[in-house]
Amino acid sequence: MSDADPMQRVNALLDDVLPTPRVRQQLRLAAGLTQQEVADAVGVKRLAVARWELGQTHPRRPHRAVYIHLLKGLAERFPEVAELNAGNTTPASERGSG
Repeated sequence: MSDADPMQRVNALLDDVLPTPRVRQQLRLAAGLTQQEVADAVGVKRLAVARWELGQTHPRRPHRAVYIHLLKGLAERFPEVAELNAGNTTPASERGSG
């Protein structure tokens, strides 16, 4: 195992953070996307996206990484929406179904 492996694992944990459910929804709406469009892109059912946006469940791997990538891209496009998050995130330790 190389010295870089622990750093890569730590970086993966730091990157594995979701915005609050409200911000997830607001980012999607700012982009003009439907829950179905997000679900199709991530590879889940629309109901899963609805539950993620309500905070009822949290995405699991491998969908979690794809969803986080989408949200980060939307946050870059819509920084004013991402600012609503202001330190309120869902850490990687909060796992859910969906």
